[in-house]
Amino acid sequence: MAVGPETVSQVIHPVAGVRIGIAEAGIRKKNRRDLVVFELAPGSTVAATFTKNQFCAAPVRVAKEHLAAGAPRLWLVNTGCANAGTGEPGLADARESCAALAKIVGVQAREVLPFSTGVIGERLPMDRLVAGLPAAVANLRADAWLDAAHGIMTTDTRPKLSSLQVEIGGKPVTITGISKGAGMICPNMATMLSYVCTDAVVARDDLQAWLAASVDQSFNRITIDGDTSTNDACVLAATGAAGVIIPARGPAADAFRAALDTVMRELAQAIVRDGEGATKFVTVDVVGGRDTQECLAVAYTIAHSPLVKTALFASDPNWGRILACVGRAGLPDLDVAQVDIWLGDVCIVKDGGVSPAYTEARGAAVMQQEEITIRVELARGGARDRVYTTDLSFDYVKINAEYRT
Repeated sequence: MAVGPETVSQVIHPVAGVRIGIAEAGIRKKNRRDLVVFELAPGSTVAATFTKNQFCAAPVRVAKEHLAAGAPRLWLVNTGCANAGTGEPGLADARESCAALAKIVGVQAREVLPFSTGVIGERLPMDRLVAGLPAAVANLRADAWLDAAHGIMTTDTRPKLSSLQVEIGGKPVTITGISKGAGMICPNMATMLSYVCTDAVVARDDLQAWLAASVDQSFNRITIDGDTSTNDACVLAATGAAGVIIPARGPAADAFRAALDTVMRELAQAIVRDGEGATKFVTVDVVGGRDTQECLAVAYTIAHSPLVKTALFASDPNWGRILACVGRAGLPDLDVAQVDIWLGDVCIVKDGGVSPAYTEARGAAVMQQEEITIRVELARGGARDRVYTTDLSFDYVKINAEYRT
């Protein structure tokens, strides 16, 4: 179950300097793509953001170490096992997987970044993972983005891709990325895995700063169930193969960053659209806060409310649940008499009470839609922000109740 159209109907542009290999290693299930290798051209710059969950997975710890040590040449991704909550043995497994891939390709183990997703608390089946590496390396090719998007899925129902070409300095620059995620989605960085590459030339410090800023406005603005994962990672590589240098400032930087933001936003929203059991794609837009944090406090209180989310699933315009969320979001000295709330184009609350123009029929008509915007006007200042979320359905409970069975 997913909301809106598939994202794979667009043209997927290969990124010069990137090859991707996929294999079926049988890490958790047979006959399923579950091992993905990204190979980056020499000289590529790499930036990344990782989960802030203090029980971060072994591959997250190793990836951070290797990223700090130099320029990565390979990314190794497995599904089916998160290798989180596995202590020192899990760290040893993550390092062994890097060493095994490095040996096949002929690089140093520190040039490999490992990533894992799947069940927490189980060790990697190292025999199967290592045995699958030669096939993944043998399959390396430039046009494997769609296969890779399938290869990193867990409870996802469809692959998630975004790809753009923009002209900078009279030359085309490509940005292409994939992501995975459907449950355990509530960012404190970016609750998912995402791999994005460009063929532009970008200095590492600029790449890291632009990635962090883009993540903050995309993956850090989504939530499905309020749970932050142990394995989150968003990685961005610039191969430089197009020969287009992106300076730190100026029109070229602005054009590149706008394209990057578009790709990241599409990937983040694709995760919400494919949320576990989701039947609605919901934008919670809060305006008139004193600062961004006030707006986000209100938006996330609404987006995380089981009562609001189940009303959305039922297409029930029970607007009192939204009103209660605004009131308990923790804003100091909130003048509720100034608050307006809209459901789509229907004003449901005016000046702190039910809008005189509101009718249950009008509210119900909006709630029947697949894509819904809840807008809250606080009238406290000039700040504005938004988050994207889903409803909470029977299928969400079923998927997570049966996750390990």
